[in-house]
Amino acid sequence: MKKVFRLLIIILSPLALHAQNPAVVKQQATLMAQSMTKGDYKGIVNYTYPKAVQMAGGKEKMTAMMGAAMQQMKAAGINFESITVGDPGKFYKAGTETHCLLPETIVMSSPKGRVAMHSYLLAVSGDGGKSWSFLDMNNSTADKVKQLIPNFNPALKIPPATTEPLQ
Repeated sequence: MKKVFRLLIIILSPLALHAQNPAVVKQQATLMAQSMTKGDYKGIVNYTYPKAVQMAGGKEKMTAMMGAAMQQMKAAGINFESITVGDPGKFYKAGTETHCLLPETIVMSSPKGRVAMHSYLLAVSGDGGKSWSFLDMNNSTADKVKQLIPNFNPALKIPPATTEPLQ
């Protein structure tokens, strides 16, 4: 009986990863992106991977730091025009968590012109895909991610970020 149970677990485990709902992770990533374009820093922090928030000194401190950084950007004439989140890639098991990458395009304007920055969000769920938190992977490496997420699955490859000048 134990052998049958173990065999079922081995057979069904990969199916659990494929049962993740890509629409849920994309919807939550899009809500975070909308928070960014609206200047809702609390909303951004609520969707940020908890250990990153903790390392920044907690929710209030991270919210204040984001607000100050955004004010400096606005004072320099830098504005977020849009943030678009693409469909999630493959889901990976990482310890008790599930991870995936979502492509992200941020269009910004400045006195020097407009640019589109193409990078990725690392989505992390500890509850089987019901709720997700995110880390922006702009120029991050797997080694940097492992500092925050010790169980990071090395099979998940983080592509490099790119920047594209716009007219």
